[in-house]
Amino acid sequence: MMIEYRAEIISNQSVMDDVTELLEAEIPDFEYTMIPECHGKGLNTKKLGDTIWPEMNFVLFSYVSLEEAKKIKEIISRLCQRFPKEGISLFFTKVEEI
Repeated sequence: MMIEYRAEIISNQSVMDDVTELLEAEIPDFEYTMIPECHGKGLNTKKLGDTIWPEMNFVLFSYVSLEEAKKIKEIISRLCQRFPKEGISLFFTKVEEI
């Protein structure tokens, strides 16, 4: 497998288990790093983990092949349809060897 992309998913903690379960189930030997609690501000709301803005996000990132990147995009697209108000975001960065 040739690593070509860094996939980064940022979303509400409420869908963290759904995201990880689908990725692990549908991509063999899926490896990732997760930051389970992070704060931020999106277009519509803040997620700061305090009494005024109690929700928080998580960040998951993984280094993947082109085929895996396509599968991740399809999985996240399905999750966005299932959870349209949870602000699930997916980003890819091309990985370059040094």
